[in-house]
Amino acid sequence: MTRRVKEIFASDRDGSGGAGGTPPAPAALAAKVRTLAPSMTRSMQRVAEAVAGDPAGCAALTVTGLAELTGTSEATVVRTARLLGYPGYRDLRLALAGLAAQQQSGRAPAITTDIAVDDPIADVVAKLAYDEQQTLADTAAGLDTAQLAAAVTALATARRTDVYGVGASGLVAQDLTQKLLRIGLVAHAHSDPHLAVTNAVQLRAGDVAIAITHSGSTGDVIEPLRVAFERGATTVAITGRPDGPVSQYADHILTTSTARESELRPAAMSSRTGQLLVVDCLFVGVAQRTYESAAPALSASYEALAHRHRS
Repeated sequence: MTRRVKEIFASDRDGSGGAGGTPPAPAALAAKVRTLAPSMTRSMQRVAEAVAGDPAGCAALTVTGLAELTGTSEATVVRTARLLGYPGYRDLRLALAGLAAQQQSGRAPAITTDIAVDDPIADVVAKLAYDEQQTLADTAAGLDTAQLAAAVTALATARRTDVYGVGASGLVAQDLTQKLLRIGLVAHAHSDPHLAVTNAVQLRAGDVAIAITHSGSTGDVIEPLRVAFERGATTVAITGRPDGPVSQYADHILTTSTARESELRPAAMSSRTGQLLVVDCLFVGVAQRTYESAAPALSASYEALAHRHRS
């Protein structure tokens, strides 16, 4: 199968796509490091972690200096720079200098999301709030707006939309479908893998199938997306791993922030925050495209439920 988005991602992984595109802005650099680090080799991870952890210090280093600092090679440093979207190390250094300047002028609070069992509840609130804010900022910075616009167009004109998700992602799937239903579109959420596949068999060109999976490798979500893909439906993946197996069957990939996992805060919790942001972006985009029919539908749904909210 040939998918332009996969070709772009593949070229980015081997470094050939970095020189041809626009390098990410300094603010987006940190988000891209956090998103791509889990899929890098260990040596490239050391480089990425170093530049994300100390952008000012790394900006002052030559390519040889950064290679020595991270115990890697100059070639690894250059490959990491290209994977992050820069033509070469010099461009990465300029971005690091810009990021360091931004942090210096408006430094984020010195807080981590490592919640301890004996943390006071006030600290828990502060840490979780900071983590949620970071997840939203990273997702927004890394979201491909061209892919988002294409997905919006497909949804706005779809005969029917099926959304697949299990666990926490299943809650996000339900949120998206109820939003679409309220503006008069036909949408179904499927968390049962058997029902998801049997419904996917009914899809065809002009329909849309959306898979929501933080890991990008959830079989119960990938299988119905594959069936929908083979039936000719337009397919969308909302995932924290754009290089995961789900991307094989996705026409459009919408990447969410890859959050750190801890014992008291599984990745599914903060990943849901990024997924909900993407869902809201999709919904608002579709509502804009279909405003003439969406606005009356929303009004009707509000009126139908109004009596339930009266005291």
